[in-house]
Formats: sequence, structure tokens, C-alpha cells
Amino acid sequence: MKYTEEHEWLSVEGDIVTVGITAHAAEQLGDVVFVELPEVGGEVAKDDEIVVIESVKAASDILAPLDGEVVEVNEAIVDEPSKVNDDPEGEAWFFKLKVSDMSPMDDYMDEAKYKDFIG
Repeated sequence: MKYTEEHEWLSVEGDIVTVGITAHAAEQLGDVVFVELPEVGGEVAKDDEIVVIESVKAASDILAPLDGEVVEVNEAIVDEPSKVNDDPEGEAWFFKLKVSDMSPMDDYMDEAKYKDFIG
């Protein structure tokens, strides 16, 4: 697993990267009440705003961590946004990207560095 400064986690299997938010991010957001996911088949560029999350506290965006094609989205969290609070680093992943260039993954934090980052 890798982590971004925007509190996303990234799990890699081959050329597919699964993206979600960390438990820390879910805790900071509070109760999630709405999630809007990207379209499957859409091409995204690193740092594009591609997910909207609304909670009782705030609205925020998830940025694409890499260039790629959205190959799957987690409709379960659209139907039941509270899953994001219940299991943010497991069943409540947001989307999967097919990535051609994995080299930017080297720039992201491992778990130890992320824990230091959030203090």
C-alpha cells in the first residue's frame, strides 16, 4: 500500500491501482452522506478531481493519483455512503485505475511515512 498527502491509499495489482481514503481521512470528514464516482471508461490525469464526497462536516474531492483509465467503481458506496466510515481501507474503496506508467508510485509514502505524516 502507498499513501498520498491527500489521505488516499493506493493498492497495486499488476497494472490496476485501487484507490480509497484512509481511516484518518474518514475520521476527519465525519459521517459521509454522499459519494459521486467517476464514469467507468473515462481517462483521467494525475491531480484531476474525480470523486466528490460530502459529509455532515464538509464536501471534498478525491484527486486522481496517477494518469489512467477508470476500469471499475464501487457502486456500493454510492448506495450506502456510510460504508466509507465503516471500512475506509477495505470494502469502501472508490475506484480502480488501469495505469500504464507506475513510476509515479515511487513518490508516494509507505505506511510508516504516512503515520509520521499524520502524526
